[in-house]
Amino acid sequence: MSDLQLPSEPGKDLGENVQENPVRDVSSDVETGEVASQAEIERIYGKIDRRIIPAFWVLYFLCSAVRSNVSLAQTMNTSSGHDLASVLHLSEHQISTGLALFYVCYVVFEVPSNLVMTKISPHVWMSRIVISVGIIGSCMAAMKAAWSLYLLRLLLGVVIAGMWPGMTYYLTLFYPPSRIGKRIGQYFTAAQVSAAVVGLVSAGFQKMDTDGGLVGFQWMFLLYGLITLIVGFALLWWLPDRPRAPHEQQQKSSSSSSSSSSSHRFLSWLPHSAPVLTGRDAEVHYQDLKRVYHYPQWSYYDLLRVFLDWRLWPLLVMYFGVVGVGIGVESYGNVIIEAADPSLSGIDVSLLFAPIWIMDLIAILLVTPLSDRFHNHRALFFSIPVCIQILGLLLTTYAGTDSNPWPRYGGLLIVGFGLGPTVPIVMTWTAEIFQPRHGEVGVAVASAVVSGWGNLGSIVTTYALYAGWKSDADAKGRAQYRNSNIVMIAILVASIVAAIIMQVAMYYTEKKGSSSTNNNDDDHNDAAPSGLVDGAARREQTQRGLDGLGSSLTKFFRK
Repeated sequence: MSDLQLPSEPGKDLGENVQENPVRDVSSDVETGEVASQAEIERIYGKIDRRIIPAFWVLYFLCSAVRSNVSLAQTMNTSSGHDLASVLHLSEHQISTGLALFYVCYVVFEVPSNLVMTKISPHVWMSRIVISVGIIGSCMAAMKAAWSLYLLRLLLGVVIAGMWPGMTYYLTLFYPPSRIGKRIGQYFTAAQVSAAVVGLVSAGFQKMDTDGGLVGFQWMFLLYGLITLIVGFALLWWLPDRPRAPHEQQQKSSSSSSSSSSSHRFLSWLPHSAPVLTGRDAEVHYQDLKRVYHYPQWSYYDLLRVFLDWRLWPLLVMYFGVVGVGIGVESYGNVIIEAADPSLSGIDVSLLFAPIWIMDLIAILLVTPLSDRFHNHRALFFSIPVCIQILGLLLTTYAGTDSNPWPRYGGLLIVGFGLGPTVPIVMTWTAEIFQPRHGEVGVAVASAVVSGWGNLGSIVTTYALYAGWKSDADAKGRAQYRNSNIVMIAILVASIVAAIIMQVAMYYTEKKGSSSTNNNDDDHNDAAPSGLVDGAARREQTQRGLDGLGSSLTKFFRK
């Protein structure tokens, strides 16, 4: 079984080999050498999509609902004194503390969780996360005081840590990085649908208030937790494990001993999910994405190299800004709406909260496929939506009057639209940069650092802003929460600056690397640490820049 060969001339651009035959792909059958067509490759990735993306969408929907239910509970059944603060006898500051504690553990445990995922069966670890979230979510129905809120939010942060970056890492086991932005966007819409649907459904839970001795938000915690628990167990059978080379699949099917290696023997009692690809499909995928089939064991030196890579830190600043604003809107959007028009009922606020996330969803579906097609310009597709967020926050802060608060609500809708594609683009760009330079452990660590440490922005917005900023929360009229909005604008500006720095620095370092191909340059020779140039890598050389934008716009959804 031979690997794809590097170009015979060291300085020759791989794209030159592909341009001569743009319709056919270089992926070939392992046994016969038969060339796979582009249509066949698209069909195979579509088959993987059907196995992974819907499952990821459901698990992310439920985990997002469990995580954000505390925010909705603040405004549920307030007229009857059965909202979260009244039942648990909490102050606004205690609620802010409870919201922020989740992110403390989330930040601490992201990297360890992803590193564990590289050592054991990824689908088992992902299922473990969902099962744990379901258990903790159900227990939240029994909260009685501030200490129980603090404890369960801390535990929720521990068990859910690694889910979001782990999903990104999981995708890179099946797709080249230039294809995962669209996929991340597809299942990331679950967070937006969750925010919208959970807001709408909360109106129904409010109607169940006092039924069976539980108040409305307790019913919400209990039912979402139980459903999440059931889905977590189902994922053990549904999600595929990491792909195996065709000859390894044959060995596994002919010998049961391969399923009980010493490193995984303690997991042998767990369900074994069926491979997503078999036969020729597995062989074509192997040729198209050989890099994921050659995963070396990582060492502490490999971890150090990832942390010392300068590219990690601009991505972290980018994520810090957009996720901070996103969680701020998710946690306090209903509070901002209520402040804009105090006459609204709790049900009215829940219904008005949902369209923010519908706008978010629309933007994801529009922008993330384009960012994949023109993956060499991630900074552009990131910065424009961030500018839209800034515009929306300015309108929310300064537009409208006391008698006409609707322009402020319109600003929140604009913020929602701008938020949509930013987080998927940052995570995609992280995988795209770190997989070729550092391999599998690079994606695992970098995505966890960017997502985990970047969530310090969430701690800022949930603990230090809005209800956590007493003077800002106590301001009268349209001045309420103004300073919090301005702080969020400032961190968004920092995100744009980081994206520009990243794009410019990448341009010059890659230009330097391409001009010194034969030298031991980090930016060039580390681009393929395994020495492999697979079909996807060759094909990506024809997808750089904005050349041919007009004709490509009609085709980008095919990708």
